[in-house]
Amino acid sequence: MANSTADVVIVGAGFGGMYMLHKLRGLGLKAIVLERATGVGGTWYWNRYPGARCDVESMQYSYSFDPQLQQEWNWSERFASQPEILSYANHVADRLDLRRDIRFETSVTSAAYDEASQRWTVGTEAGDTVTARFCVMATGCLSTSRQPDFPGLSRFKGKTYHTGHWPHEGVDFAGKRVAVIGTGSSAIQAIPVIAKQAALLTVFQRTPNFSIPTRNKPMDGEYEGWWKKDYPQHRAIARTQRAGIINSVNDQSALAVDDAERLRIYEERWSSGGTSFMASFNDLSVNKASNDTAANFVRGKIRAMVKDQAVADILLPHNHPIGTKRICVDSHYYETYNRANVRLVDVRKAPIETITANGVIVGGQEYAADIIVFATGFDAMTGTLVGINPHGRDGATLAEEWEAGPRTYLGLMSAQFPNLFMITGPGSPSVLSNMIVSIEQHVDWVTDCIGYMTSNGLTAIEPRRDAQDAWVEHVNEMAFKTLYPTANSWYMGANIPGKPQVFMPYIGGVGAYRVKCDEIAASGYTGFELNGSQARQAAE
Repeated sequence: MANSTADVVIVGAGFGGMYMLHKLRGLGLKAIVLERATGVGGTWYWNRYPGARCDVESMQYSYSFDPQLQQEWNWSERFASQPEILSYANHVADRLDLRRDIRFETSVTSAAYDEASQRWTVGTEAGDTVTARFCVMATGCLSTSRQPDFPGLSRFKGKTYHTGHWPHEGVDFAGKRVAVIGTGSSAIQAIPVIAKQAALLTVFQRTPNFSIPTRNKPMDGEYEGWWKKDYPQHRAIARTQRAGIINSVNDQSALAVDDAERLRIYEERWSSGGTSFMASFNDLSVNKASNDTAANFVRGKIRAMVKDQAVADILLPHNHPIGTKRICVDSHYYETYNRANVRLVDVRKAPIETITANGVIVGGQEYAADIIVFATGFDAMTGTLVGINPHGRDGATLAEEWEAGPRTYLGLMSAQFPNLFMITGPGSPSVLSNMIVSIEQHVDWVTDCIGYMTSNGLTAIEPRRDAQDAWVEHVNEMAFKTLYPTANSWYMGANIPGKPQVFMPYIGGVGAYRVKCDEIAASGYTGFELNGSQARQAAE
């Protein structure tokens, strides 16, 4: 690749980067995508762990920009598995001939803005560069895994794996003693599958999570037909919803009905499966008393599913309101603890002391293992961006600008970094939404912005710091109207030692956020400085 030039350089070939490339081609611009993997798919390229599956229904977890694509692709299950979603991503890449502008096996290590030329230079691990007028970071919200830092890890004689970087050829657990460290979403999906293969599975849990059964099943032809018959209207409705998902939300408080009716509604949602359980009532995220009714219902279900009540006690979440950590969905997770070859170790009472050559020591006891699976999560939303650490105007670096937590305007741009866009960055609905709906909205906005600048002879855009400060304040104000900040979640960066505790996604909802973004664009990009038009913007 050596030293290349383009109109736009895009970092990442997941669903955001692929759609961004397609849209920029529509503007007649030359774009180059840099991707560290050997193929497209982003999150779904890397997360190949057993049982990996989307928690948004497959009929809603797909692109909406191409009517023909919507009609021709057929999902095989209600909730699509990782292999099928990756197949879909590859299908889109082939159908749109995207690969010719994607440089695979290319790790980005730097990005620097030159004020004189008003261009970005993006550097790679191989020493190559791409120089472009615009830089789009489509790096994903969950793309930098949290690597384990347990003492003694280097001594372990067996195999170790991280759920976020799973071998393409898979892992054979047959006859093996397996340790899984962590019980977040990926572990909850993987544990039932591993348990069926392993001779012995030991799960090390620090924090129990709430999980709802998916009730996954083969795609129902009638249901698929209902979607495809009127996809445009369904998509339009989804874009107005809080999470970007069409869900039948019960528009009443959990406290507005009697105990019998409340129980009936919870049972109905539990039986239907999936994250729609959190739409049982309209105040579960803001009213602790209402939330308690949902949490207690799920705790009762856990007790009913797990035969050994001492094990059930360890699995019951008590340290956060339900839904304030990303609600998990599973396929027989809790029932897996009834298997004779599965044991649960509570590492909250007695943390992991060390890893030895032959296993894991907790409370002075060694738990033997041939394989250790680290399900230790991600440095979410900011990890990859801060890792690249773009250098902007006046010597500003993103790591320094975000030292006390991420600061963006709309989750799209940061002050001091002209022409640097983020797809689903911190300060946008992102991980609190159907990611593809949010990705499409961001890509469309960025494309329209670049088109507007091109048409009007403008060369640079960046947020005004006062507009950015006001947005950060608004994001936090909205978050603290809810129960979300009461949980030590990765939404807050709590899983990364030393990371600032700031609520990162925008909780105001996909619909309201879209309206705000559209209003800003329609008013000539209020809150932004365009091509040195600081005086004009300030006057507004």
